[in-house]
Amino acid sequence: MTPEELREVLRQDVVEGAKALLGATLVRGELRAQIVEVEAYRPDDPASHSFRGRTPRTEVMHGEPGFAYVYFNYGVHWMLNIVAHPQNDGSVVLIRAAKPLAGLETMAARRRTDKHKALLSGPGKLAQAFGITGELNGVDLLANENPLHIEPAQVPCLNIAAGPRVGIAVGKWHDVPWRFIDADQLDWISVRMASLKSA
Repeated sequence: MTPEELREVLRQDVVEGAKALLGATLVRGELRAQIVEVEAYRPDDPASHSFRGRTPRTEVMHGEPGFAYVYFNYGVHWMLNIVAHPQNDGSVVLIRAAKPLAGLETMAARRRTDKHKALLSGPGKLAQAFGITGELNGVDLLANENPLHIEPAQVPCLNIAAGPRVGIAVGKWHDVPWRFIDADQLDWISVRMASLKSA
């Protein structure tokens, strides 16, 4: 799949776009990691930042698909998302976890751990390891010339498991199965699923 083909999948449907991101490679300089876990969010979803309407914070969410929406979560962690759907819609895919491929020493130094399976096993950990902050908000993640970008998977992930998203409050679509993982890479995901269901 080419970057523009992935952009089109994201434009058409955030859920299918989320699945298509599994197996893709997140790149920043020497750092490379295979995306193994994602979550989808739509504007009609009470758990989405765009649910209550457009704000300066969520402006990037309403832009073109393929761009980075980076936000600070609870004043503790940066979180990396990629915009989906057409302009003015407000859909994103959260990159929850990845398998480190290259640049592990840099990741370990930033994360202050030498446990490889813990380097990128959560969205906050991933952002810390890659040095992702709000300065990267609005970057086109599907443009390879950008310092932070995503290289689409050349072979689609076929063994995908789905389940409820992590940390969603009851009543805010907490049971909607829009968390997707590469079921062949369970050692690298953020939180184990109680039960694996094929997506």
